[in-house]
Amino acid sequence: MSSFADFQNEIYLSGLAGVTPALPMTAAGLERRAAEVLDPAAFAYVAGSASAERTAAANVTAFEKYRLLPRMLRGTSAPGARDLSLEILGTRFAAPILTAPIGVLGLLHERGEKVVAEVTRELGIGMVLSTAASSTIEEVGAVAGDWWYQLYWPNDPELARSFVERAEKSGAKAIVVTADTPALGWRPRDLELAHLPFLQGKGIANYLSDPVFRAKLATPPEESEEALRMAVLTWIGTFGNHALRPADIARLRDWTDLPVAVKGVLHPDDARQVVDAGADAVIVSNHGGRQVDGSVAALDALPTIVATVGDRAEVLFDSGIRTGSDVMIALSLGAKAVLYGRPWAYGLGLAGRDGARHALRTLLADFDASMGLSGCTGVADLSRTMLSSFR
Repeated sequence: MSSFADFQNEIYLSGLAGVTPALPMTAAGLERRAAEVLDPAAFAYVAGSASAERTAAANVTAFEKYRLLPRMLRGTSAPGARDLSLEILGTRFAAPILTAPIGVLGLLHERGEKVVAEVTRELGIGMVLSTAASSTIEEVGAVAGDWWYQLYWPNDPELARSFVERAEKSGAKAIVVTADTPALGWRPRDLELAHLPFLQGKGIANYLSDPVFRAKLATPPEESEEALRMAVLTWIGTFGNHALRPADIARLRDWTDLPVAVKGVLHPDDARQVVDAGADAVIVSNHGGRQVDGSVAALDALPTIVATVGDRAEVLFDSGIRTGSDVMIALSLGAKAVLYGRPWAYGLGLAGRDGARHALRTLLADFDASMGLSGCTGVADLSRTMLSSFR
């Protein structure tokens, strides 16, 4: 029986013929290569975070507070000894890893979101599609496996409802409401380049293709540059919703039968309120450090959120995952699954489908091998007993 960890065997066997990997084998290596190769504006958009980027750095270093306590002599490193699959919000995945929603993937590859959909389908893991996509909901749904739709809730409720209904019709298995982005954070890397791709008509494919949004336009956006410019101005007036409240989750429940997760939660009271309002899951996240610099590292917020709502809702984790052991630590602290972001985006920009696949296989292989070497046969073996907190 094959496993994700077999990736290393492929690499070593290829090495016998003098073939070495075309891309780096670490998240940090992918970032360094991307900084060297990608268009500066595209790299800044993906890599950049809020203000001094302290929270982005803290998301990664927060994992240093914990160490794993591997168990020996359990036979779990043998081929076929592990099953990493699990069910999350009613859908079974081959591993507790989903791609985080990253917008405007057209900056990195012309088929951006569709490539990620194809790769995640092949690997058996989940994809979370951003509202701010370069491909439409329908285009992604046509090639994806099991995927969720991330909703940036606009200030027009009919447009929000249309997005949700399109996603459900296209095969999405859950709706993820991002709560931490009623407006964009202060992002110096983008500001220094005066680059906001949406103003160029990039990353708004789901708006331009939506009947509710198009009804606001005097002229279809595809007819001329001026029509597109007017559509962008309409988008500016539509994006973001400062009035959104936990009670709106109940309204979302009226629009769809799909499970609902709320992403961007760090405070236990916020977690309690959205679950009380009907959310099926909470995703502990600070948007990869892209919104409020100096905010708490996502991992530091995770245990309290689990203690607060973990008995009533599924808790997932996002922001800072870079290695297989990071995945193990987050799951041991009570997360049901993790969302993985920037490294696969760098891979996508560097080598398209092969690059995204490489980055995801690298994390999956690292996670699988680390699980086996720690005496774990599956994710159910991960708990606080696997951790040693030393700081």
